[in-house]
Amino acid sequence: MILVLFGAPGVGKGTQAAILAEKLGIAHLSTGDAFRAAIKNQTSVGLLAKEYVDSGKLVPDDVVARIVEEAMGGEQFAAGCILDGFPRTRAQADALDGLLTAKGLTISHVVNLDVDDDTIIARLLQRGRADDQEEIIRNRLGVYNAETAPLLEYYSEKGLLTSVNGVGEVDEVTQRVLTALA
Repeated sequence: MILVLFGAPGVGKGTQAAILAEKLGIAHLSTGDAFRAAIKNQTSVGLLAKEYVDSGKLVPDDVVARIVEEAMGGEQFAAGCILDGFPRTRAQADALDGLLTAKGLTISHVVNLDVDDDTIIARLLQRGRADDQEEIIRNRLGVYNAETAPLLEYYSEKGLLTSVNGVGEVDEVTQRVLTALA
């Protein structure tokens, strides 16, 4: 099973991915974790990504896709995985399709965690991280709406998309996702 968890920053993708991975018995592939591992392990693509990160530039789609591909080569992902934070652009979605096709896999489900912007802003401000300031959050939401949200239509047209209400207690949201997957 290849499950893509989708949603704006702060909707709870990482939280849900960790819970769902345990409940479904498949690995959770966090793009952020894959980036950190590739950089820490000094893989060729990790070193390339580090150059962009260190210079404050966005890491290009092809480099992001290569990091995910490298991570998916791990044995724990042989039976599938939950993708959290990937794909974020149409180029990344196309790269994912190519990667999966080469492995004889396809996306089983794309689940969008639907949360309104005001709730997202309130959640992120409560986390208290240095980059969780309202202006930065609004900018991240703007980038998400411009670059990532259009993938919802792409996956909807493929018949893969289900949106679930991402507002509520963590276990309530988990149950909604599990129901959507049934």
